[in-house]
Amino acid sequence: MHPMLNIAVRAARAAGTFVAKSFEQPEKIEAQVKGTNDWVTNIDKEAERLIIETIKKSYPDHAFVGEEGGAQGESDYQWVIDPLDGTTNFLRGIPHFCVSIALRVKGKTEQAVVFDPIRGEIFTASRGMGAQLNGKRLRVSAVKELNGTILATGLPFKQRQHYNSYMALFTAIFEKAADVRRSGSAALDLSYLAAGRIDGFFELGLKPWDIAAGELIAREAGAIVTDFSGGHDYFKSGNIVAAPARMLPALLGTIKPLLTDAIAK
Repeated sequence: MHPMLNIAVRAARAAGTFVAKSFEQPEKIEAQVKGTNDWVTNIDKEAERLIIETIKKSYPDHAFVGEEGGAQGESDYQWVIDPLDGTTNFLRGIPHFCVSIALRVKGKTEQAVVFDPIRGEIFTASRGMGAQLNGKRLRVSAVKELNGTILATGLPFKQRQHYNSYMALFTAIFEKAADVRRSGSAALDLSYLAAGRIDGFFELGLKPWDIAAGELIAREAGAIVTDFSGGHDYFKSGNIVAAPARMLPALLGTIKPLLTDAIAK
């Protein structure tokens, strides 16, 4: 394992252990509204602090950008952190959430870890070295067509102005796929794509910390990741499509005719 990935795994396990213990003590969870339909808890904040503290012990000069703490420091090495992806699930007692950590070097994601502390599943990837789940190599499914696939998505609950556009996309895709799931954690959706548990993923309006780790894990397992137009601006737009290479044209071909100017990227 790459030394920096090893540190990321150590940080993810520390934060994940704390999150899992907190999940069993709901009376100690303090939640606040930080935006429209957007929650943060004292657990998110403490988990992020644990991650940064762990990484800084080995790499004190690196920079960080986290969902809760924002940008900290300047460096070619930037850690992108979502300490608790799936906060709403966590708050409602739904055991589906994760810790997501990625290292970007000069704008390219090099290391990634997504840790599900409830199931004990740790997804990892190093650029050019493949993706693993608990040490076993991952590969996306071998599907070629959209028909019969199981896909994952997320509803634009924070950006309701895109609701009509999104529902047009959803309807067109749902008519062809076998089913579409909405789990509440983009990082786990992308990791499940890498593991072949689902066949594709699409969502709009995500933040870099939502996708930084998951998209590398998916790509290293053989997925192609694009924006809604088939380009590579998904970090900027937050609009992401991911699927096995042979199935991606069918998914994009369903999406593109329905794009509006607001979600064209």
